[in-house]
Amino acid sequence: MSRPAPLFPLFAELETLDGIGPKTTQHFAQLGIERPRDLLFCLPYAGVDRRAVASIRDIVPPTTVTVEVEVGAHVPPRRKGGPARVFVRDAATEFQLVFFHARADWLAKQLPTGQRRLISGKIEIFDGIAQMVHPDHILMPHEAKTLPAFEPVYPLTAGVTQKLMARAVASTLQRVPHLAEWIDPALKTREGWPDWHDAILAAHTPRGMDDLATEAPARRRLAYDELFAHQVTLALARTAFKRGKGRESHATGRLQSKVLAALPYRPTAAQERAFGEISDDMASDRRMSRLLQGDVGSGKTLVAFMALLVAVEAGGQGVMMAPTEILARQHLESLRPLAESAGVVLELLTGRDKGSERAAKLAALAQGRIQVLVGTHAVFQKDVIFHDLRLAVVDEQHRFGVTQRMELGAKGIAADVLVMTATPIPRSLALAQYGDMDVSVLDEKPAGRKPVRTALVSSGRYDEVVGHLRQAIAEGRQAYWVCPLVEESELVDLTASEERFRTLRATLGEGIVGLVHGQMPPSEKDAAMAAFVEGRTKVLVATTVIEVGVNVPNASIMVIERADIFGLAQLHQLRGRVGRGEAQSTCLMMYQPPLSDTAERRLQILRDTEDGFRIAEEDLAMRGAGDLIGTAQSGLPKFRIADLERQAGLMALAQSDARTLLATDPALTSPRGQAARVLLWLMSQDEAIRLISVG
Repeated sequence: MSRPAPLFPLFAELETLDGIGPKTTQHFAQLGIERPRDLLFCLPYAGVDRRAVASIRDIVPPTTVTVEVEVGAHVPPRRKGGPARVFVRDAATEFQLVFFHARADWLAKQLPTGQRRLISGKIEIFDGIAQMVHPDHILMPHEAKTLPAFEPVYPLTAGVTQKLMARAVASTLQRVPHLAEWIDPALKTREGWPDWHDAILAAHTPRGMDDLATEAPARRRLAYDELFAHQVTLALARTAFKRGKGRESHATGRLQSKVLAALPYRPTAAQERAFGEISDDMASDRRMSRLLQGDVGSGKTLVAFMALLVAVEAGGQGVMMAPTEILARQHLESLRPLAESAGVVLELLTGRDKGSERAAKLAALAQGRIQVLVGTHAVFQKDVIFHDLRLAVVDEQHRFGVTQRMELGAKGIAADVLVMTATPIPRSLALAQYGDMDVSVLDEKPAGRKPVRTALVSSGRYDEVVGHLRQAIAEGRQAYWVCPLVEESELVDLTASEERFRTLRATLGEGIVGLVHGQMPPSEKDAAMAAFVEGRTKVLVATTVIEVGVNVPNASIMVIERADIFGLAQLHQLRGRVGRGEAQSTCLMMYQPPLSDTAERRLQILRDTEDGFRIAEEDLAMRGAGDLIGTAQSGLPKFRIADLERQAGLMALAQSDARTLLATDPALTSPRGQAARVLLWLMSQDEAIRLISVG
């Protein structure tokens, strides 16, 4: 499938544009602009009013003014490198134009004494005198028409001026083709959106500040195009994944009923709803691709295990993957009692399994004697062969991209995939990242979980906090003490946590305090964790390695040092490590005064609510989409026009529109489908184009 001809001029070399040579091409690349098409999506972010006034007399400086003047005397610089001045007079008053490092002959040619010129630039008062330093525009009066009344202001970089940018954009706009419409006609009418061609022109020729707003019809339409192209790509990936014939795995309930009978509590309505959605997916002949999203402590593990039991009841195997060895072991621990109550064979496979032990596990797996495997990335290795893999559960999705989901699916003959995340993600981001999946949400806490008391304590009250700990230990309870990630440097980090470990050990006594941080060899880390889980140590000093998944019901105190420098979601995850047992739990957030406004707002939100979804929405509003998931490993697409924080509704609209289009026209062959193909090329959605070609 090749690029549609109408788009050729937009994908030509930049040098084919007016005023751009090999050198400027390199400057433009700094802005991510490599083809004329990129200029179309680099929209102005501000504008300057260039409407002419008769005189500067009544304006309030500093401000930008356009005025016709008569040129007076030229005054050369008094000293080398000083400014040259040109006196000018408008309809009512006189002022100066100031130029640094300008050649006298150039000035004389630009501003001949006695002639009239239209000048536009910023008027300022300096030593009581009105002056304009380096006017932006100097034109002959008859050229006034060439100056836009409202001039767009573009993002720039070294070597790219506003003039050069405006010229390159103008040259690109002459190439903009008229394309067939890919937006659903009813939606377009309802929203009052212009055609694509008109929208591009309008976005680059704003008539006032309103046209620069995110909500301006032309901009909304272009943002929608971007989101729609992204959602069509995800929908195609989803169809391709599901097209791979699934295996029907029918639950018999034989093992599930044993587990439910052994539980000391009843599953929540949200858990039952999620079981139902997953069982239905697994029973169908389409492959399941589902995201299980649940807040800290909403009982995802039970739901995932019930899903694994469906695979076993149907005669197959299941695998559960975790991003780290500590987490894989933790899963093993929490699943073991459930597996024992059902009589299911559960085994762990990590990078640490070597030699004959590993060989024995692999043989048992290939023969189907291991029914549920828990592991790390090690289960991806070539020599790991399943007898009949039907379900793969992937934990903490954000470390796993779409490609790994596909790889994992490839391990089994069309295995179903269930992804679990404990990070509540605002809806717009969930759609951007997981738009190819169906979503089940666990939005209630199991009965009997007490809320965690959250208190803010200034770092000056350190001794009080330690006294509180001593008291709790005497009552047989355990505590986490989390040290901050200082300056992202593992080394400083280390000293901070080791230092805190030493001071607490000195105060609370030998053998009571344990330490775990990112730099330890895995065996030491596991030993420290194990000592805490078994209650041999009472206080665990840790860096944020304990954030995900660790489960110690007896730990009822969480101290977070320098809570003011942590992100909201991170603090929420850390707090979720306590409140898992019978005792009333407390989370003490220690901060360094004075607090900045943002830090104060963050800590207030945490003190007021335990609802992870509300916290995530606030976090998105405060930090922006890229930071929220950590841009480096976010798997979030980069949008040039769309704004995920402000246009969450558009993303949801784009998703349902894309899915509807593909449901009625899976190969994109209808007139609207053909138009959507052109959009995919325009938006460089190579993955989608590949999927259509193979499809």
